[in-house]
Amino acid sequence: MRIAFSAVFTLVILAQIWCAFRAKHSGKTIGRYVAAVNYSLIPPLLGNLIIIGSHNKTISVIGCYIYFLGVDFVVFTLARFTVEYCKTRYKKLKIPWFVYVLLVVDYIQFMLNPFLGHAFDLVPVDFEGSVYWDLVPYWGQAYHRIVAYSILLAVVIILLVTAHNMPKIYRERFTSVSLVLVFVGLWQGAYLFSDSPIDRSMLGYGTLGILIYFFALQYRPLRLLDRILSGIVSGMDEALYIFDPAGKCIWANKTGLELAKVSEDEIEKAADSLMALFKNAGSENDTGSVQRVVGSGDDARYYTLEENRTVDENGKSLGTYLRICDVTEEQNRMKREMYAATHDLMTGVYTREYLFTKISEKLVNDPDTVYYILYIDVKNFQMVNDIFGTEFGDHTIRHMGEWISNYLSPNCIYGRLIGASFGVLMPKDEWEHDYIEKTLTNFILKDQKASYHVLIHVGIYEIESKDEDVSVMFDRAFLSLSTITDEFHVHIAYYDAAIREKILWDQNISGQLKEAIENRDLCPYLQPIADCSGNIVGAEALARWEHAEYGFLAPYKFIPVFEHNGLIVDVDQHMWRCACEILARWKKLGSDKFISVNISPMDFYFIDVYEKLNSLVREYEIDPSKLRIEITETVMMDDAENRMEILQQFREAGFIVEMDDFGSGYSSLNMLKDMPVDVLKIDMKFLGKSNNVERARIIVDNIISLSRDLGVTALTEGVETEEQYDNLSAMGCELFQGYYFAKPMPVKEYEKFAGIADEDSAE
Repeated sequence: MRIAFSAVFTLVILAQIWCAFRAKHSGKTIGRYVAAVNYSLIPPLLGNLIIIGSHNKTISVIGCYIYFLGVDFVVFTLARFTVEYCKTRYKKLKIPWFVYVLLVVDYIQFMLNPFLGHAFDLVPVDFEGSVYWDLVPYWGQAYHRIVAYSILLAVVIILLVTAHNMPKIYRERFTSVSLVLVFVGLWQGAYLFSDSPIDRSMLGYGTLGILIYFFALQYRPLRLLDRILSGIVSGMDEALYIFDPAGKCIWANKTGLELAKVSEDEIEKAADSLMALFKNAGSENDTGSVQRVVGSGDDARYYTLEENRTVDENGKSLGTYLRICDVTEEQNRMKREMYAATHDLMTGVYTREYLFTKISEKLVNDPDTVYYILYIDVKNFQMVNDIFGTEFGDHTIRHMGEWISNYLSPNCIYGRLIGASFGVLMPKDEWEHDYIEKTLTNFILKDQKASYHVLIHVGIYEIESKDEDVSVMFDRAFLSLSTITDEFHVHIAYYDAAIREKILWDQNISGQLKEAIENRDLCPYLQPIADCSGNIVGAEALARWEHAEYGFLAPYKFIPVFEHNGLIVDVDQHMWRCACEILARWKKLGSDKFISVNISPMDFYFIDVYEKLNSLVREYEIDPSKLRIEITETVMMDDAENRMEILQQFREAGFIVEMDDFGSGYSSLNMLKDMPVDVLKIDMKFLGKSNNVERARIIVDNIISLSRDLGVTALTEGVETEEQYDNLSAMGCELFQGYYFAKPMPVKEYEKFAGIADEDSAE
């Protein structure tokens, strides 16, 4: 009996040491509290080990002291852990001062027991043929039990109340710990009223320590993540299937069920249905995926099938998943481009290239007539396709071609530009504004299945010089469409002086960029970033232009221009260098604040972003973690796998990677599961002016909670009021940015605002 229990207690002690070590090195704030609980469980377990294994009263007394004083340590660390663990719901929760007093008194009265004999004594008892030393409790021991059990009861109540107020999916992490505490308390109570000298209930304490380690550090709300990810993939246009190792289909998204023509209850029939649909219908391509064609002629559908196998950590198969993409539109477009020479196969009108050729010839042969260039565009064409299907979309395009052909005179030249856009050369005197406006207002398309009001816009450019390139003429007609603000009541727009001025402005401002960088007219403004205590810990560098002629230029006047023409790459590199210069100066002044800089999608096309930023860090001898890099999900839209490798390189080199504007795009959650980021920037503006404040709060609360569970720091930008700041702090957000703290400001103003000493004071 002694040997068996000694072995068990030894194993439990070793388990606590392992959990404590792992918790301490987890890198999480809660980890040190978990480690404290695991370490605190070792003394009472060790004390019981000594009591069980000892035949000597003195040694058993020593074991009792280690045990009882260790229990005080356990309840104290449990209380500290509970306070920290429940701060997700109760931010201001803390241990009352009298708890410390009660525990200190208990420690003192136990230390006086050798002299006063008021707490306990040991007497020999015979138990199952062996001599053990059994506890004789006095009033001091009763005080100890009251204190310990009262604190444990308070801990259980706090955990249960927190569980009750949390969303259902999070409750088990709190209820499990509280129920084990109740079980351990009852087990130990049963021991107190038993005749056994061996306290088996300490094994329950050991189990409690292991569960606390698991739920605080290892547990993840997998059901929540499964629900989110399942919701994302269920609505995808691609057909997705999951098969078990035996090849049995166990799940398919909505598109997959429709393609296989099975219901959720018939999911097992999906494999046979797909085999019948795609058998001997195509060949494998160079990428490893398989091309399949179903049907023939105009009814043919083209699919790409890609199968991937998943394995566990031991290399054993967990099953496969199959992705089927409908690429019919792409294939049809390729066929049209291949076989169409001068006319569009779908509509019978000119192709874009031939249209441009015919217009050029017409302008040369008829130099005296004044002409309009018309850019006709179906604005909601993608919606037509999504709602009514590609067949109705094709009908729309064909009908547009027929309408243009029937309306225009032989003096006009027309063709299909791209997608649902058409181009026309028309004599100015044939243009009928009121008639076309009325026609487009009531432009309804019908077929046997659907009826839909198609939204069509017409951009018009009056040709000024017939020597201009035809593509430029259509570009200007297209630019005029951007002036339409009331899409459903105004359908026609004219290229005018305002649009021309914008083009000239874009050209002018682009030509001055190089000089602005050299003269430092283009400079960084810093917007402060604060922590949950309101301390300024860093800033985001934002480009501002103090123009010699136009004064202070707002970012919207030049940033979109440079993003469009590619000069944003020069702006970004200049901002990076300025940020490094500032950080190097701050380093000399003893400041450890960081600066976040933006990386545009265009940067990856023109420069080696990783090498450029690394060389700047080396040149200025700064800590890479102080130069944080900020990306948006649009960076990942092209070549996502390669971009993720680059971001991982940044992290391995010591940089902090931030994902900006989280929630503003439709794919943020889908990307977040794979994207290597350290900071999630949540934009308050993406919620808009919500009529349901509580729902908006729940969304932000859960995003912050999700980031915390993923080990990612949450930074909320757009914080404008103290109420927002307090609410976000209560939710567990760690960093904040917005007008509540300060607007972007020049570097010197920021340094004064953030309390960074200047050169003179530093010396």
